[in-house]
Amino acid sequence: MQLEPLDKDEIESIVSKAIQDAVDFIQGEIEPQRTKAQRYYDLECDLGYEEGRSSVVSSKCREVVRGIKPSLQRVFLQNDKPVEFMPRGQEDVAAAEQATQFINYKFGQLNGYKIISDVFQDALVKKTGIAYCYYNEEMKQETHTMRGLSDDEFALVTQPDDVEIIEHEQTMKIEMDQDGLEIEMPTHDVTVAKNYEAGDICIESVPPEDFFVDRNSRSIEDFYVCGHSTEMRVSDLLSMGFDIDDLADLDTTEYSVTDDEAEFERRGFAIDDAEDENMSGSSKKITVTQAFMELDVQGTGVPQLYQFLCVGSTYQILNFYEADLAPYAIFEIDPEPHAFFGTSLVDLTITDQDASTSMLRGILDNAALTNNPAVQILDGQVAVEDLLNNEIGRVVRVKSPNAIQEMAVLFTAAQTLPALQYFDQLVDNKTGVSKMAQGLDPEVLKSATATSVAASMEGQAGQAEVIARNLAEGGMKRLFSMMLDLYIKNTDKEEIMRMNGSFVPVDPRSWSTDMDLIVNVGLGTGKENERLSALQMAFGVQQQIYQTYGPQNGVVTLTQIRNTLADILALGGIRNPDRHFMPMSPEIEQQMMAQAQQQQMMMAQQNQQVDPAQVLMQAEQMKAQTKAQVDMAKLSMDNQYKMHELGMKDDLARDEMVQDLAVKVAELLGKYGTAVDVQAIKDEQNAERQHNEAMKNMGINGSSGY
Repeated sequence: MQLEPLDKDEIESIVSKAIQDAVDFIQGEIEPQRTKAQRYYDLECDLGYEEGRSSVVSSKCREVVRGIKPSLQRVFLQNDKPVEFMPRGQEDVAAAEQATQFINYKFGQLNGYKIISDVFQDALVKKTGIAYCYYNEEMKQETHTMRGLSDDEFALVTQPDDVEIIEHEQTMKIEMDQDGLEIEMPTHDVTVAKNYEAGDICIESVPPEDFFVDRNSRSIEDFYVCGHSTEMRVSDLLSMGFDIDDLADLDTTEYSVTDDEAEFERRGFAIDDAEDENMSGSSKKITVTQAFMELDVQGTGVPQLYQFLCVGSTYQILNFYEADLAPYAIFEIDPEPHAFFGTSLVDLTITDQDASTSMLRGILDNAALTNNPAVQILDGQVAVEDLLNNEIGRVVRVKSPNAIQEMAVLFTAAQTLPALQYFDQLVDNKTGVSKMAQGLDPEVLKSATATSVAASMEGQAGQAEVIARNLAEGGMKRLFSMMLDLYIKNTDKEEIMRMNGSFVPVDPRSWSTDMDLIVNVGLGTGKENERLSALQMAFGVQQQIYQTYGPQNGVVTLTQIRNTLADILALGGIRNPDRHFMPMSPEIEQQMMAQAQQQQMMMAQQNQQVDPAQVLMQAEQMKAQTKAQVDMAKLSMDNQYKMHELGMKDDLARDEMVQDLAVKVAELLGKYGTAVDVQAIKDEQNAERQHNEAMKNMGINGSSGY
């Protein structure tokens, strides 16, 4: 068998047949389940009801979706880096950090919250959430108006090939030259448009009813054909570079009945396509299908993945080219092994909603019949028109007292309530969404210890953690991997981004597409309080290592310490650590270390320039001066002590003389009767001595005056 290249008709036949089979599979077997799930989420059901009886519908499906969705979004979006790239070698460490910062920044710039919300909603209700990631290049135009240009300036402005003149007006202006002569100089008023090509990544949430895949596919990596359809206007195709002649014979294509029904259930209202019937030319709508399929176009025996751009109901091919991968990220909460489609949360609770609806209607009907029982009357004895009047305090005319009797109905709803609670518990166990898991059951929480409450909540959160892990390992990883791959292959220049508080140039072209990828969903690593304790412990160890072994310890750097502080603040809800700590990076740290080494070298040089003999002489001089000061102080203290000792001896001698004199006076008084002034003698003894006054002054002034 000889292989030959396929011509355009053969390619179109194969591709259109594969697309049609995949669309028939989706519309015939998958879409009815999705439509039913959307109806039940919108508080509808397939149970009938009698006129005049309760038609209430239980909201089990909506409750479980709305109960778990906030937890899932918090798990993925509470972290500044929901996805992190890991290096495979030492040389990739800096690139992995840059890629992590850059891709997460771009994801937020592309309204990542809305994308996550949409695909999670579709996965919870309609089995799969589909994110379409692609690099969009388009021509843009900037318009500039300039006035009063000279000939040289006008030529400089209009010379580039990408500049188009939109308006131009030339006027003559009288000016004086260097010789004082009047000359006419032309001036130009011009409006120019500059065309340039701009491109960036785009992420779109694809409605599940617009996506198709063949029935034998197992995953987004293992398929025969997959893609999605959307409505575009002819002008959109023209802006993509297609010729108007290629689009002239195309007819508008209505969506199928199944797609219309699915779209109606999703939107909640019908779309009026009649307004498009009167449109023509570039405003006409057309169905555009993008399909990805492996095909041996060249006849080499090795099929290659191609992207086909098709239009119309017959899937006429406008263009096709080789593709690296199908740019879809599939989000599922309960994937089925070896199958593309799994189970949604609504699928798990549809039967429970029917059972709960039936019991709830019975309870309400019983309560209504108990409060408003039926009556039986004697025919011809009661004015029926009076009885049918439901006004409070109405008058009913009867011909006999017992003409009206109530048909009492027993209230049996009390026996039904435990059954309703039992079904609620079944739904909680099946989905993992309960008041306990959400911390909203006061009857359970008020009498339990903190440990038992935490254990109960962790047990109830098991299902939610499995759902979060399925979303992380499935769609989230693939989405960020595609973003990295697209930026590496399509970026043609450096970009500036904020990293660790500083604006640094980033070149995605230097990154590797083989980097590992992890999703930081916080599962299996403890709760926030435990993570905070772990970070604080790590911060203490980092401080101890850095203080003990210095900057060259080989284990901890200032950048890592600063990152730990930033993570601690992030757990507390503070997302801007730059307000509290200066930015730190390995480059800044190296500059600081270089400055410290330079200062040490300067101090060492200064110490080497000093003469050792001179230093010794200065030390000896200081020693001699100090010794002289000490000797002078010692001599002064010795003199003071000697002067004080002499004064004390003089005082003692004088006191003895005075006492002897007093004795002699007493003897004279006894012999001759002469009076003695004793008080005068005491005053003489207590009188201040001159040497004592001098000692006081010397103690105050530090010098002797005696």
